Amino acid sequence: MRDPRFFLKKYYSNSRALVIGINDYKTASTLSYAVSDATEICEILVNDLLFLRENITCLLDSNATRKNISHAFLRFTSDEVDADDRIIIFFAGHGHTKTGINGDVGFLVPYDADINDFSTFIRWDELTRNAELIHAKHLLFVMDACYGGLALTRSLQAGSARFVKDMMLRYSRQVLTAGKADQKVSDSGGPLPNHSVFTGHLIEGLSGKAANEDGILTASTLMSYVYGKVANDKSSQQTPHYGHIDGDGDFILKAPGITELVKDDDKDLDHLMVVPYAEEEFSIETTASKIKKVKTLLANDFSTIELHDFIIEEVRLFLSTTSEDNFQVQGDYSNDELIERISKYENLSNDLVIISACIAYWANPTQRVILQKIIARATDRIESKGGTVVWLYLRWYPLILELYCTGIAAIEGKKYDVLASIFYTTVSRSESRQQDESFVESVSDGINELTNAGVFKNLPGHETNFTPMSEYLYKILQPKLDDILFIGKGYEKTFDEFELLFALVVMDLNEQGDKYGWGPIGRFGWKGKHHNPNSPLKNLIAEAQTKGDNWGPIKAGLFGGKLERFTQQSSKLLKQLAGMGW
Repeated sequence: MRDPRFFLKKYYSNSRALVIGINDYKTASTLSYAVSDATEICEILVNDLLFLRENITCLLDSNATRKNISHAFLRFTSDEVDADDRIIIFFAGHGHTKTGINGDVGFLVPYDADINDFSTFIRWDELTRNAELIHAKHLLFVMDACYGGLALTRSLQAGSARFVKDMMLRYSRQVLTAGKADQKVSDSGGPLPNHSVFTGHLIEGLSGKAANEDGILTASTLMSYVYGKVANDKSSQQTPHYGHIDGDGDFILKAPGITELVKDDDKDLDHLMVVPYAEEEFSIETTASKIKKVKTLLANDFSTIELHDFIIEEVRLFLSTTSEDNFQVQGDYSNDELIERISKYENLSNDLVIISACIAYWANPTQRVILQKIIARATDRIESKGGTVVWLYLRWYPLILELYCTGIAAIEGKKYDVLASIFYTTVSRSESRQQDESFVESVSDGINELTNAGVFKNLPGHETNFTPMSEYLYKILQPKLDDILFIGKGYEKTFDEFELLFALVVMDLNEQGDKYGWGPIGRFGWKGKHHNPNSPLKNLIAEAQTKGDNWGPIKAGLFGGKLERFTQQSSKLLKQLAGMGW
């Protein structure tokens, strides 16, 4: 069979749907809102998703017989349906599960079903087998019913990035059900009046709440949204079930910019979007349990692959929850919004940051590679686009936390080789970065922009600080790091050493690249004023001079492994600090 990507188009030729809603059954118990659910879905398909009304078959109550449902579904197997079509099947009604020799078998219950006669039901796998006969590249089943036997093959993992046009070229059969076998569907009490819990959240997702910042809505993003909302709804006792039954594409529900991208034949422009995590309020794994697991894996040289896979899931979660979809860069600035965003960034990045600090403190050479992968992938979503300046710059904040926590942990553990790996990890070029650069260079640019904009001076208690961001980080990071590393009173010295090496390495890289620029000045700056005998910079210089080429940072390769480069930059920094008007 030919790969469909080479003959399918980057758009839909037509949009079709079969919508079913059954309140009043012939023998089964009555439902309250299945018909209103189905009716509203029809309206959304027409008004929001631009389906033609004549391409929607709507079967309600007594019209939703087994024969009529089967007939309407099999009409999609005709030659009228093009390979570039998309089809939605929506069912609101009773579902049923019967356990067979090989596991659960799921059924949909049509209007005229005899509850005591399974031959009058519609087997779920009857639909999936017949779906093979349908030419349309994308088929999405949405079932407001609970039943088992779905046999889902996979789903796009949360945090996965996919190109929108490429998803248009990939075959897919996807399904979202209201619940699994033996779960009770909540027919009321959802977010919208006259709708079930499941369809209420589905309607809100289709109406825009599940779309990303660019307005793009796919089956995967919709399913993830509905899963989280329904699973955590106080009126719900059900957990939606979703994924692929075939293929690896993604049903595109909305893509406002896709038309313009398709028009440009000279350039293969595309939009990279990320699948969000389901909004699960109750996580089985706590931060403490994750740290314990990471420490166990770090202690065993044979657990590298398991550590890698565990970390990748955390990076996916980080990318998904801290993406622009959750932190829109448009909108007016306010101090209240700034404080809220900073707190939200800290909460959502906390687990990855602390886990990374554990790795930085204990990492062997193999585990250093995993740490570098965390850093490299964590910068993937930072792109140049229009928006409010402060919100654009603040996207670097989770990565600032990552750099500080891993850097401080590495220094505390005397792992200067790890520190070098962190500093010099390559951040690949993108729209906003025309060439590859190191992690410290990228983060330094972000810090400088935030400093120039006076962002952290707007935080309560930091309005008059010389170095407000440094002072803020100094306080909030201490309990996180002390809990896992037990740094104690040595924390201040370690913090100062990190900020100094960070600034000096950035200065050194700027000079090596023939660029002008100072490294970020932390709280060590004001501590070095007025001939302070405990100047962190002077103490660092003295240590380097005493140990020479055996000094840890030099042996690890910082400053190119050359003491004279450190000496040159530290002398420049001394002069800079002496000239500051603090």
